[in-house]
Amino acid sequence: MLADRSILVTGGTGSFGKHFVFYILERYPEVKNVIVFSRDEQKQYEMKNALQHPSKVRFVIGDVRDYRRVYEVLEGVDYVIHAAAMKHIHIAEENPVECIKTNILGSENVASAARERKIKKVIVISTDKAVAPAGVYGASKLCADKIFLSMQSETTKFTIVRYANVLGSVGSVVPYFLKIAQQGYLPITHPDMTRFSITNLQASQLVEYALQNALGGEILVPKLPSYRILDLAEAICPHCEKKVVGMRPGEKIHEEMITEVDSPNTIESEQYFIIVPNSPFTTHKETMRKYLSHYKAQKVAEGFTYSSKQNINWLNVEQIREQIRLYVDSSFNLQIPERN
Repeated sequence: MLADRSILVTGGTGSFGKHFVFYILERYPEVKNVIVFSRDEQKQYEMKNALQHPSKVRFVIGDVRDYRRVYEVLEGVDYVIHAAAMKHIHIAEENPVECIKTNILGSENVASAARERKIKKVIVISTDKAVAPAGVYGASKLCADKIFLSMQSETTKFTIVRYANVLGSVGSVVPYFLKIAQQGYLPITHPDMTRFSITNLQASQLVEYALQNALGGEILVPKLPSYRILDLAEAICPHCEKKVVGMRPGEKIHEEMITEVDSPNTIESEQYFIIVPNSPFTTHKETMRKYLSHYKAQKVAEGFTYSSKQNINWLNVEQIREQIRLYVDSSFNLQIPERN
């Protein structure tokens, strides 16, 4: 489906965006081009130098806050992956207006320009923080999701993919712990904290699946393992002191992907949960039948929820270590001196 097609990735120099661009170039050499749209010229320069076939990639400086620039760059584009966002929870709490400008108003710009340009599909990168949000970041992503889902048209289909923080992404807990561990301690915000785990490869495969299969209007949620923050600390530095420092504003002890409120609209396939839209054009029963058939899925049980605390799939300490070696730092060897 990507032969001679053009894909634009907003936030294309971020952790996910960069990986996805390389993934598409490797998997689909027949793609027409990939447009990396971001506002960081240094990251674009570094990314371009890392490419083996830069002729397939077009780098465009721009900001999703600027509707005119977004509309301009979407000319001739077939598919959009919207990954641009302010993502740091504590920075969003300290700068809520700036977070709103990027995550809400910027998303409105992308959605409106995509519909105006009659883009075939728009895949939106969301987050577990958007479910029952506890802070500005999550609330802004929830609003962005609602904006995209309200923009469906006959010519442009919008689909949300919702997942957790990518393992090893910039600003996430794993690289932070790896750095802090050299000081002989690890800061634990809450000893009971749990999180979902996803790799860049899994995230790229999810977006690829959405490009190939999404009908529009749905939210795709992958089935992911959870881990305990204390197990992560043990995996990274078993001899480090674990200091409980308290939760930051906007954080939650456990993350949710699907709440009980969404359960009547949620179906389950082999790999994914799918939250089905409420279509104004068909009855709920007809919509459910359509998505159940398309995804070869079944309805979830009444009152179903999907959270990092109640997950049935967990990573143990050794599995966490192996994931760090594979996806974050291949030189990771646990050779950290024991404290006196």
